[in-house]
Amino acid sequence: MSKNDLCARPVYHHKRESIEAHLTIVLAALAVTRLIEDRTGWSIKKFVRTARRYRTIQIRAGANVLTADDPLPADVRDALTPINQPTRAR
Repeated sequence: MSKNDLCARPVYHHKRESIEAHLTIVLAALAVTRLIEDRTGWSIKKFVRTARRYRTIQIRAGANVLTADDPLPADVRDALTPINQPTRAR
């Protein structure tokens, strides 16, 4: 796993706070990636490539808000189910 797998660009920081913030974000992204891979059995590349095609948008028309979304295919629904499960205490 590398920053390339997460489609992250190199970032150059000079201040300690910026470096620490960057490392915190990278480690959090890696932890989320690992959770997704462990719970779905998919690589993060496959998950991102598959999930990015599905979006929900909200359209405001006067006082009304309409939500438009594509129905998720069964494989994506099946992959999202274990991700949404609470983590068990060890």
